[in-house]
Formats: sequence, structure tokens, C-alpha cells
Amino acid sequence: MFKGSIVALVTPFKKNKSIDEDKLRFLINWHIKNKTDGILVCGTTGESATLTHEEHRFVVKTALDEAKGRIPIIAGAGSNSTEEALSLSVFARKAGANAALVITPYYNKPTQEGMYRHYKKIAGEAKLPVIIYNVPSRTGINILPSTVARIYKDCKNVIGIKEASANMAQITKIMTLVDKKFTLLSGSDEIVVPVMSVGGRGVVSVVANILPRRTHDLTAHLLKGNLREAAEIQLELYDLIKALFIETNPIPAKTALSLMGLIDLNLRLPLCPMSKGNLKTFKGILKKYKIKLKN
Repeated sequence: MFKGSIVALVTPFKKNKSIDEDKLRFLINWHIKNKTDGILVCGTTGESATLTHEEHRFVVKTALDEAKGRIPIIAGAGSNSTEEALSLSVFARKAGANAALVITPYYNKPTQEGMYRHYKKIAGEAKLPVIIYNVPSRTGINILPSTVARIYKDCKNVIGIKEASANMAQITKIMTLVDKKFTLLSGSDEIVVPVMSVGGRGVVSVVANILPRRTHDLTAHLLKGNLREAAEIQLELYDLIKALFIETNPIPAKTALSLMGLIDLNLRLPLCPMSKGNLKTFKGILKKYKIKLKN
């Protein structure tokens, strides 16, 4: 079920910073129309850190309601509190999400044993497919391949990992320790080709927010074994991928979508609009990709 281009969807806000339900529903349909293969809501790109639990649940329910089974929906359900992550995962199951994405606990920096127990409790009690999310640059911790393999072996509901360490040696090591049913998803747009070449099934993508069809094409070629065509797209997208991190994600992604006229540019503090210098550079890169801007 989880393969290809899975967009890490932004959460659109109104001017008063409440959730823009109409724009959220629009984005769900826009991605379906543009062949996105799956949608992750309430992830890092979805500004989950500043969503209340009530808002988090609203976004998940709204996405599922609008998708109506036409596309897999993964619900972000992570927390540095195991009980909180479990509660969000249970909600995701009851709401009908296809899986929960559970980030490694941040700030309190658990040991490898602590992370094992964290995922074992969530997977055992939430009773829905769970995808581990490893992003050391955000969390300050790194889940080791041996721990991933141990969790996967002991927890039948843990089906794979979104790996955003960008460490190809580590990613490759994981794949030597698991079986072919394991779902490896790249968490880094710039290395989709190498990740999928060692057994990855797709990407949880930021750039898919802007160029969904092209990101789908990249992963579709790789799933078919068309390495040359995929490599061409990977190289083509590189400058835009890097530009989407010219400032903290999702500031650039939301800026691009606003310039495209798809959402209004509203962020929640402590995230703020892009600096004038970076905005000028960013617009130049978007124009290079012939992305139509409203201004």
C-alpha cells in the first residue's frame, strides 16, 4: 500500500491562524489529480508541533473524509511522550487512517532500549500499521539499524521506516537486517534514487507539495526499474529540493504554494515568513522550474 510519492502535506491556515478546511480539502484533491501516491498529514511539514490535539484530530478526520479511500492517508502520531503518541495512534486507527507515522521521541533522548519499548507499546496497543520516523536533525537522537530490526521482528504492526538521516550506510545496513516485506521510505528528497536502489519503496516528500506529478514520475520509474529515467528526474529536481530548505521547512513550501495561488501564506510562530533576500532567490528558482506564480 505504501509506495511511490507520499506527500508530507502542509497544513493550510487562515489569516487568524485557524486551520483552513477548504484549502486542506482542495490540496487533498489536487494531489489525487496529480497522481500523488499517498498523503501524510500532521507531520513535520504539516506543522504538527504547533497543532493542538483537537486540531490534529480535525486534520486527520478531514483528510480521511475528503480522500474517501481514493488515496492512502498516513497520520502523523509522534510525541516524546509514549502515552501521547499511543493516544494519537489509537485515534488514527479509529478514524480510519491507513497507518500512523511515529517519530522517535525528541528532547528527552531515550536510549535504544527506551525507543524499542516506546514502539513496542504503541504497536502492541494501537493495533494499526506503524511506520517509524527517524530524523536525527530534528530529534537529537538516531535509531540504530539493529534497533529498527529488533522492533520490526518483535512488533508485527511495525511495517517500516521513514528514514531521514540521509546516511546511506545506515539505510543500507537496515535493509540487510530485515526481510523483503519491510517498507523503507526515503525521508530525503535528494536521495530517492539511492534509497530505492537498495530496496526502498518510495519517498515521504516535501518537493511533492510543489511538483506532485514529477515526484510521482520519479518514484514510478524506480518501481519499474527505469534507473536512467529516474536519475534524470532526480538531478532535474535537485535545485528545487535544496531551495525548499533555504529556510526551515515548511516555510519555503508554504511560500511556494502561496506564490502559486494554492494557499494563503500563514505560519504559526515561531515559524515566520521568509527573509526578503531568500525570497528573491527562492522566486528565481521557482521560475527556473517554470512554476506559474501569481505575482
